[in-house]
This record gives sequence, C-alpha cells and structure tokens, in this order.
Amino acid sequence: MITIYHNPRCKKSREGLEVVKVSGKEYEVIEYLKVPIEEKKLKELLNKLGIGAIELVRTQEKIWKEEFKGKDFNNDELISILIKNPILIERPIITNNDKAVIGRPAEKIETIL
Repeated sequence: MITIYHNPRCKKSREGLEVVKVSGKEYEVIEYLKVPIEEKKLKELLNKLGIGAIELVRTQEKIWKEEFKGKDFNNDELISILIKNPILIERPIITNNDKAVIGRPAEKIETIL
C-alpha cells in the first residue's frame, strides 16, 4: 500500500497528495505533525529513502536556524531532533512497499507508483 507522510499546510505536500490520488491506487495519509513518527519508523523511512537523517532536515526552517545550525550531530542525534521537531522533516514522503521518495518535485512520486 502507498503511504504519504503529509503536511496539509505545505503546497508541495498537497501537490504530492494529488499525484497519489490521481494514480487511482489505494493509499493512506499520515499527517505526521498530528501523528508523530516513531523512531523505528523514521529509521525505516530513511533506509527506504537511502539517505542519512541530515538529508531529511528542512534546514531553512526557523527552528533549525535558531537552535541547530552550525552544530555537528550524528545520525541518531538528528533522528531524535526530527522526532521532537517534526516540522523539520522534508515533505511529502511517499512510500510504496519497500520504496520511498521525497516528493519534491512531485514528478518523483510517479517513479514508485
């Protein structure tokens, strides 16, 4: 099943959701700001994406710039930061079984549908 980790306030996330809807495939929406991503699930997502935690961080967010920018963190520390501050997680993230993409641009989503 397709899962989209979605922030409805984000234009790119809404565009990603529309791509998933248009596909006609069954999907689940997780609003990760309302339903936090647990550590195990976040590590699984990073593994499916094939990236380190820093690549999932929205470094232009105010909270990142004010509290974390310029500091060195290992992967586990970054995962902890993302769990405590989910607004820092890139979006949307779309998974389809063992594959995942960050849907920026939205065309990337089609590669796993």
